Amino acid sequence: MIIIYKDRKLEKNLTNPAKTVRQYGTRAKKVVQRLREIEASANLSVLMTLPAANCHQLKGGRAGEFAVDISGNWRMIFEINHEPIPEKEDGGIDTDSVTSIKILEITDYH
Repeated sequence: MIIIYKDRKLEKNLTNPAKTVRQYGTRAKKVVQRLREIEASANLSVLMTLPAANCHQLKGGRAGEFAVDISGNWRMIFEINHEPIPEKEDGGIDTDSVTSIKILEITDYH
């Protein structure tokens, strides 16, 4: 999949190994692993089949966003980067057609 970032600062923190370690500490290894898994996935549907990532759609105030597990309560939050968002006939998201995401943040939102 194609990854874009919410802003330049987040991009630098996630693409520069030294900054990733400085920003995320002991979680840095999992952050890099998730980024590699996202890049290697052909689409969102493939990413959602990876058990360790636990990719899931969020609800409530975060409706429209997705998350993958980093560690404990920490999640990498992203949204679909398509306009319009691919939909199935029943109105759900066509995860097979999602090939680009925008990473918003890495946070403990619990």
